[in-house]
Amino acid sequence: MDVRNRQSAKPAGPTVLKAKKLVDVESDRNPKVSDALPMPLYLTNVTFFTLFFSVVYFLLTRWREKIRTSTPLHVLTFSEISALFALLASFIYLLGFFGIDFVQSLILRPSADVWAADDDEMVEILKDDSRKVPCGAALNCSIPPPKVVDPVPVTVSVSIPVPAFEMTEEDEEIVKSVVAGATPSYSLESKLGDCRRAAAIRREALQRTTGKSLAGLPLEGFDYDSILGQCCEMPVGYVQIPVGIAGPLLLDGREYSVPMATTEGCLVASTNRGCKAIHLSGGASSVLMRDGMTRAPVVRFSTARRAAELKFFLEDTANFETLAMVFNRSSRFARLQSIKCAIAGKNLYTRFCCGTGDAMGMNMISKGVQNVLDFLQNDFPDMDVLGISGNFCSDKKPAAVNWIEGRGKSVVCEATIKGDLVRKVLKTNVEALVELNMLKNLTGSAMAGALGGFNAHASNIVSAVYIATGQDPAQNVESSHCITMMEPVNDGKDLHISVTMPSIEVGTVGGGTQLASQAACLNLLGVRGANREEPGSNSRMLATIVSGAVLAGELSLMSALAAGQLVKSHMKYNRSSKDVSAVASS
Repeated sequence: MDVRNRQSAKPAGPTVLKAKKLVDVESDRNPKVSDALPMPLYLTNVTFFTLFFSVVYFLLTRWREKIRTSTPLHVLTFSEISALFALLASFIYLLGFFGIDFVQSLILRPSADVWAADDDEMVEILKDDSRKVPCGAALNCSIPPPKVVDPVPVTVSVSIPVPAFEMTEEDEEIVKSVVAGATPSYSLESKLGDCRRAAAIRREALQRTTGKSLAGLPLEGFDYDSILGQCCEMPVGYVQIPVGIAGPLLLDGREYSVPMATTEGCLVASTNRGCKAIHLSGGASSVLMRDGMTRAPVVRFSTARRAAELKFFLEDTANFETLAMVFNRSSRFARLQSIKCAIAGKNLYTRFCCGTGDAMGMNMISKGVQNVLDFLQNDFPDMDVLGISGNFCSDKKPAAVNWIEGRGKSVVCEATIKGDLVRKVLKTNVEALVELNMLKNLTGSAMAGALGGFNAHASNIVSAVYIATGQDPAQNVESSHCITMMEPVNDGKDLHISVTMPSIEVGTVGGGTQLASQAACLNLLGVRGANREEPGSNSRMLATIVSGAVLAGELSLMSALAAGQLVKSHMKYNRSSKDVSAVASS
């Protein structure tokens, strides 16, 4: 016998035996229900299927007979008891036949580590076999090289992310010092001299102290030096708010693209529709009636008589020039306009009103008021100044004094919308709009006891424009005072709409107006910064733009309400189609 024949006659080598052993082990790992059956599987299935349906038919027949003969159902014969046991047994078998394999596949499914171990074991078996069987001429038995599979990137969420900046040993020590309370968080900018670094260290210290992640709050891409000492203290990042554009708004013969920063769906789209209707009707016009910021300190005397004496002194026109000269020292733009007083017992509230140029003017007027109080202290040494602001101003609160007297810029804006545009663009009619405005904005607001809220949603537009252009968002409270009026004109064919807003508080210099993104929005409107040729004209123009945008927003929302489109439009534009749970977990 030659070598080839002797090799072929040999018993199976270690490779074959080990592979067979792996197959046997794999079979043991995954037993099947049918392995325990004493008879062939198809015979067992036929038996139990037949038994199940037979006893079901028998029991239903017996149940019908008992009902017909009025026999109690709980009275069972031996055959019926046997049928119930047969039904239970066949049901258990069928449930096991169809369900147990599936359950086992879920419970006994080998993990990824088990499969990896089996693969590694097989490779080791093949590598370990030094006595390989020679391959035939036409059969390639060589082991192919393992495939190199690129690993799938896995995103893992952690409670506290690695900071975007590279922490140095010095930064780490500062973070630990802030966490321990040895270094005040508010002092980081002055100690480090680097606002960006201070914000990053404060952010990391905050995460360690609270155990909460700020992963979704952006840190990079913001000029922290620009807010130092004037916009925000102890920053740890910034919030992103999308900015949309409504327009063009045709107002006083000029077109404006109005930036609106908002997270409310439909708001920009609705305002844009109002702008379209106004533009196609020839535009809107505005009138600025007053321009004056107010501040009202509260002072106290020992008697009401002394308080009244100061009231008469301040309201005497003969003293106004002297008081104005003292007041105007605070700024080259501050110009005192009027002083009005109110007494509550021995307490005197004095409301100063002054022009502030292109600034919103709260700081400017506060300095002027302080100058007057210091001056009055000479003639009224018994005057006790309790506060530079006594809420008779009134700032950031709904107040009738602002509704009646005005604060900031008082503007009225109007437009006449053609009847065919009301039908084609706004999808309603003049009569329906006029009736709804009377019942909703006027009567409904009166029934609610509204203060300055005789409108549909003026605060929506005011807030969005304020945030986009760097205004104080809290002053939306009094700036949104608005009464919306609608009436038919031209024999009822067209619609006249107006908004009267007595206290729009805006500025184009100072505060948040200097930040890059807000300055860009002001620049889009053509009112960025101070107007050197005509001080105050930029802020006044911004106030009229706000009123024009409110006019567009009121027109569109009222039309949607009159046409019954509000819910439909919000369901279309204000509902996200994203899987929020998936976004939140990513």
